Order: sequence, then structure tokens, then C-alpha cells
Amino acid sequence: MSDDQLDLVFGALADRTRREILAALARADANVADLTAMFTMSQPAVSKHLKVLEAAGLVSRTRQGTMRLSHLEAEPLRDATGWLADYRTYWTESYERLDELLDSLDRPPIRRT
Repeated sequence: MSDDQLDLVFGALADRTRREILAALARADANVADLTAMFTMSQPAVSKHLKVLEAAGLVSRTRQGTMRLSHLEAEPLRDATGWLADYRTYWTESYERLDELLDSLDRPPIRRT
């Protein structure tokens, strides 16, 4: 995944409404009217959120008869998770070093004579 695409994914995920839309689409494809019913916002506002998600590659839209359905595209989420995994390793190692330090502090002091 390119840095530009990663920026788009994290930018899209930065908004709570868009995360809620993705959660809804993880359960089932939906049209704009279905998604609008979930929020206290207008249909054009939901459409704008969908456009951001689509630009990030997180949503695709298909026409089914007269309806236009939105569908979750999970691959960019997997790619973003992979990028974050490198930092998880860093934090795990940092916590392990902290645990070792704390364990050494719990030991009784050495008495020197």
C-alpha cells in the first residue's frame, strides 16, 4: 500500500461516522437510505462520507436494479493493520523491558558489608 493510500485510509477512519458506516457494511451491504436511517444527518451528508470511504478504497458501490448498494472492501483495513503491526512489536518489546525493570526493582536491596 502506498503512503498516499495509507493516508486516505487513516483519514477515512479518523471520523466516527465513517467507522460506524464500515461497521454496518461489515454486517451487510446497504444503500444510502438504509445508512441515513442510522444517523441524525441528511442523505447528502451520508453520501459525502461514502465518497471519502470509496476514495480510500474501503467501500465499493454497485448498482442493483434502481438501488446503489455500498459494500465493505476490507483489504485496505488489512494493509493498515499490517502497517500498525510493526508498532505493536515495538510496544511489546518496550513493555517487556519495562516489566524486567519493574521486576528488578521488586527485589530486596542487596546488603553490602
